[in-house]
Amino acid sequence: MIRTSSGLVRMALPMALSVMLLAGCRDMGSLNTFEKHVVIPGYSWKDSYRPGFSFEVTDTSARYNIEVTLRHTGDYPFSNLWVVISSAFEGARPVSRRVELPLADKQGRWLATGMDNIFLHRIPIQRNARFDKAGTYHFSIEQNMRVNPLPDVMSVGLRVEKVPR
Repeated sequence: MIRTSSGLVRMALPMALSVMLLAGCRDMGSLNTFEKHVVIPGYSWKDSYRPGFSFEVTDTSARYNIEVTLRHTGDYPFSNLWVVISSAFEGARPVSRRVELPLADKQGRWLATGMDNIFLHRIPIQRNARFDKAGTYHFSIEQNMRVNPLPDVMSVGLRVEKVPR
């Protein structure tokens, strides 16, 4: 049977996606990297919509870098984004803090990677963090801008990565 190059592409693409998906999976028991993105409904982020993220920590001696990921269109009208980030250990009261996420420089250029009219930011919110107890940690992110709903925000996420020793 002779296959055209487009036939090979049709076969290779699903295989490549499967390999990337499997390579992206991590053993949550060791938490080398946790990353999750949540799509903002209608790309219009209401302050009442607070995406949540939960992950398991087993290594309390390790240090972790924590980042917020954000995807928006080029039409996003601000150079920053204020959020309230809440974190809690299982069964404990959440601790919240307001954080400014810079998105553009003083000339208005996005501080992100982009393609066409979509931009992706990975913004550090804490470097070398320690988790005191092993168990499940819960985070939530709330937009805290004066505009509600906030237009042109496509997704928000959390990335927690173990710092190599």
